[in-house]
Amino acid sequence: MFHPNDRPMDRGWVGRIDGDKVVHLAAQTLQHYFTGGGGAREHAEYALADVTILVPVLQPPAVRLFDEAGRFAFGNPTAVVGPGARVPRVGPDLSVHARLTAVIGADGAIGGYTGLVEWWTAAAGAKANDFGLVLGPVVATDVDPTGLAAVLRWEGVTESRAAAPGFDWAAAIAHAALGTSLRVGDLVAGPRICSLDGMAEGAVTLELDGIGTLRSQLDG
Repeated sequence: MFHPNDRPMDRGWVGRIDGDKVVHLAAQTLQHYFTGGGGAREHAEYALADVTILVPVLQPPAVRLFDEAGRFAFGNPTAVVGPGARVPRVGPDLSVHARLTAVIGADGAIGGYTGLVEWWTAAAGAKANDFGLVLGPVVATDVDPTGLAAVLRWEGVTESRAAAPGFDWAAAIAHAALGTSLRVGDLVAGPRICSLDGMAEGAVTLELDGIGTLRSQLDG
């Protein structure tokens, strides 16, 4: 999702990145693009440098955050924000956790993968991760999720690791769908890849191979 820099929009347009260009596609949202079979006609092209990348799924229907054992907890869809977001400080001793995340497409299948930076603080109790789930920058529809290189950076501190090399995405999707229905745009986040603790100020950057760079900033 994007908007031209000279035409700001909250939701933006669906686009496909081709090298240093963005092609505007005729779909209202990424969910519509998936349910339409990915065959949306093309509109104008824009230079990538002349557009702002937005959150790929605005207020997804559901957010599931998995751990390495295959259990999950629900996240808050309204806490999902996009690239460059300023995350509110809700307590001291903040941490950030990087996750690779599947976006559900048509018929309950995985439509593509994106990045997620989960801001977290124990001091907030039940709201420990209820305030900043930074998603993006794009949804990659042709990436292999097995062992992607992930690098998380903050103020000169770097943590890097392969993204969930042993995580069974098919089993996670089946478990999430058990007794219910997955909707287009649902987020299924894999286990935490890497983490940084003791956040006080400054910007956090997550780099994921084949997906891009996701930045966010602690506000206040």
